[in-house]
Amino acid sequence: QVQLVESGGGLVQAGGSLRLSCAASGSIFSIVAMGWYRQAPGKQRELVATITRGGKTNYADSVKGRFTISRDNDKNTMYLQMNGLKPEDTAVYYCNAYVAGTATYYWGKGTLATVSS
Repeated sequence: QVQLVESGGGLVQAGGSLRLSCAASGSIFSIVAMGWYRQAPGKQRELVATITRGGKTNYADSVKGRFTISRDNDKNTMYLQMNGLKPEDTAVYYCNAYVAGTATYYWGKGTLATVSS
């Protein structure tokens, strides 16, 4: 089992920055990849960025050049640095972890980021 807890959401003006954190606990040695997803009101959940255990990253086109995903293995924490925020970035941001051995995805409860125009 893996537990994920997000933090760092809030209200920011357009052009501002936020840093989201995702603290992982439990069977963290079994995680092979982690990621951030978001769900805006009335829309489906979408991929924002992913990072593998080896550090390979992947981003949605809509956030490339503005968002940076990273992880601190010593702290068992993943981050999402969001710069140049736009109102369309407003969403609940969810942390995700994938365990290959059981082919299981774990999710956090989400943190809300609101960008005002």
